[in-house]
Amino acid sequence: MLDVRRILSEPDAVREALARRGFEADVARIVRLDEERRAAITEVERLKRERNESSRKIGAMIKAGEDATGLREEIKRLGERVRQLDGRVAEIEQELRAALMEWPNLPHESCPVGADEQANRVERVWGSPPSFDFEPRDHVDLGALGDTLDFERAAKITGARFVVMKGLAARLERALINFMLDLHVERHGCTELLPPFIVHRRSLEGTGQLPKFAEDLFRLAEPEDWFLAPTAEVPVTNMHAGEILEEDRLPLRYAAFTPCFRAEAGSHGRDVRGMIRQHQFDKVELVTFARPEESYDVLEQLTGHAEAVLRRLGLHYRVVTLATGDLGFSAAKTYDLEVWLPSQQRFREISSCSNFEDFQARRAEIRYRPAGGGRPRYVHTLNGSGLAVGRTVIAIMEQYQRADGTFAVPGALKPYLEGRLGAD
Repeated sequence: MLDVRRILSEPDAVREALARRGFEADVARIVRLDEERRAAITEVERLKRERNESSRKIGAMIKAGEDATGLREEIKRLGERVRQLDGRVAEIEQELRAALMEWPNLPHESCPVGADEQANRVERVWGSPPSFDFEPRDHVDLGALGDTLDFERAAKITGARFVVMKGLAARLERALINFMLDLHVERHGCTELLPPFIVHRRSLEGTGQLPKFAEDLFRLAEPEDWFLAPTAEVPVTNMHAGEILEEDRLPLRYAAFTPCFRAEAGSHGRDVRGMIRQHQFDKVELVTFARPEESYDVLEQLTGHAEAVLRRLGLHYRVVTLATGDLGFSAAKTYDLEVWLPSQQRFREISSCSNFEDFQARRAEIRYRPAGGGRPRYVHTLNGSGLAVGRTVIAIMEQYQRADGTFAVPGALKPYLEGRLGAD
């Protein structure tokens, strides 16, 4: 959520910044509501002073033996008016918050300006596309040949956009989760978490999924304010909702595995083949809480940690900075990591690493206490996929495929696949 004070002090700058990401901000409404709120507060303070003065007069009248009935009626009238205005102030503040909950974050000045992904800027490319002396297959055909991906039986169990992973694919998924967690914990200084996979409405509001993206969530019938988590970003970020952290704990880095559940209501038939866009998928998520002064350095570090997974797996990929019109709702700046898929002859997103600045922290009330004293300040929150596990399986299957339909396993994963139970 944006800072109201910034909107009021820089209305034109805020309106222009949001316009760069295709959002038409009704700044005048925010200004009008704030003016009404301030006027009501001023009137409440005046009435309270008048009431206090009348109360003092009553004391003097009683001491003098005079009738204070009229003044008591006046105090009662003033009290009722104060209650009405207090109620109106609460209504205005609720209306202001509801309006700002619909506003996206301001894009960082370093983001390329453009309406969609066509304006994204390529920052770097790692590795080279694998070459084949045969026509490369996609992961769906490879999964059928090796009997490792079963979409038909998943549809029989649940419906479209689910998969049953079998044999090597299932073991590869499990190996990747462990490999990613070990790397982020042992090399990148993250604390491993295993959070709940169900979250309530307040958590989704805190990270920006609600109220904007309700149609993309799976909601439980009972209790009705529970939802399946769309990403570990939601439970991990909200773990510190309403808290004041100590500055010497920052940056606070977490790594968490969760399954993710998304209705994909806005996909409109895109990527219906295979595992690219499913209703259920696994992710290892990186979430960081940082001081505002260091958050963009932390973004570079977090992006590097996600890249380290791809490099250790030997997967050809690139990093792009998202244009203003392609940014996610809560993000101020995002790097997308895109992995090469030979079957499509194109890069596909496998991770988004974002700095939300204080946008989520304001919604979830997450602050830190400066070590040198002073009032608590809002932290900056960051997160990134480190990585989307199913898409990593796809990339391995396609980039490491052989002519007979099998595929090799990256060396970094072999220790996780070669282990066997010892004798009882």
